[in-house]
Amino acid sequence: MKMIIAVVKPHRLDEVRSALNEIGVHGMTAGEVKGYGRQGGHSEIYRGAEYTVNFVPKVKIEVVTSDELADRAVEAIAAAAKTGKIGDGKIFVLDVGKAVRIRTGEEGDDAL
Repeated sequence: MKMIIAVVKPHRLDEVRSALNEIGVHGMTAGEVKGYGRQGGHSEIYRGAEYTVNFVPKVKIEVVTSDELADRAVEAIAAAAKTGKIGDGKIFVLDVGKAVRIRTGEEGDDAL
């Protein structure tokens, strides 16, 4: 099993969710986060004063899939989140040693 963690622009969340549903990934966790990468934040003007925003709003998505579905899920996320502009985000893929569905006690791929 693989855990896929993606950090994307907030307005791309619905597109990512739809793309994952289309390939058979039906569960995800998403939360609002703040961060920065190479862009290092940005400047904004508010009431005539310019100030620097060091942390940019993003959405962090976590999905656990079978090994067979992981590459397709990464491709789906990348395609759905891409705008072609700086700050599109990152995707990380980690190995998952064990998964347990609490309600039934199912383990491994059956728990997904």
